[in-house]
Amino acid sequence: MGQSSKNRMEATISEAYIKFLREILGRGPRETKTYIIKDMVIVRLKEVLTQEEKTLVKIERGKPLVKEMRRILRESHSVETEEMISRITGCQVISSHSDISTKLGEQVELFILDCDLEKILKVDVK
Repeated sequence: MGQSSKNRMEATISEAYIKFLREILGRGPRETKTYIIKDMVIVRLKEVLTQEEKTLVKIERGKPLVKEMRRILRESHSVETEEMISRITGCQVISSHSDISTKLGEQVELFILDCDLEKILKVDVK
């Protein structure tokens, strides 16, 4: 598999993540980009805040509330997201991490795999 396989897999992960978020939140991010780097899958989601969350983060005590709510939502769906990544990549997810910026309205998801996926997808240059 070559670079195009890597690009296709990254696009597939982005699309699946957008669909998943739309199902649980009622809306998805405006833009999503996935990066496969060695044994990691990084998903960067832009403009993820709902209108209600955008209103809340304008006040100082609203920021931690939004972060906590997103953390709880993420935890309650972590098994599903890890299974989705495993299904697409063919590797097992051994851990996952997430954070959201209330300032930028961006969310980052990091999945650590049990294999070097980038190496598997790399083209042998002869």
